[in-house]
Formats: sequence, structure tokens, C-alpha cells
Amino acid sequence: MTVLIKITLALLFFICLADMPYGYYQFVRFAGLIGFAVLAYQANQKGRQTEMVIYGGLALLFQPFFKIALGRQIWNIVDVIIGIGLLISIFIKRKESQP
Repeated sequence: MTVLIKITLALLFFICLADMPYGYYQFVRFAGLIGFAVLAYQANQKGRQTEMVIYGGLALLFQPFFKIALGRQIWNIVDVIIGIGLLISIFIKRKESQP
């Protein structure tokens, strides 16, 4: 389930680079909040405190209630960095779990 959440969020963030209606960006903020909150909870259950703090911080960054105005260019950079980071984290975890 963690892999599915990460791939879905990464795709949503990459689509943000296109010129989308404002409602899409609101949806991405809400999906980011939920997705990162779930990832933080799962990291906490596994005892991975650093990951929990990172995902919790990202949940706060993307939460739609008190918007953080960074400007379109900076949000695009943030979306790409986080999207790439999510995809990389999938392969790092798989590599660690292999014998």
C-alpha cells in the first residue's frame, strides 16, 4: 500500500507541472495531506521516526486549510523534488529489504 501511495502522489505532483484548473491543485493538496499522513502513520508504526517527521512535515506543507503561498515556480520545483524523492524512496526500501 505504501508503494501505491507514493506512486500516486508522485504522479499527481508531476501533473501539477501542466496548466491545470485550480480545483486540481486543491485536490492535490488534499490528497497530499491524506497520503503523507498515512505514510507518517505507517512510518511511526514501523519505528522509523525520521521518516515520520518528514512525512508529517510534508502533510503540513500540502494541507489545504492554511495555504502556504510559494508562487507557481517554487511550487513546481517543490512538486518535482518531492515526486522524485517519493519514487527514489520506493527503490531504496526495496533494496534494503532484499537479502
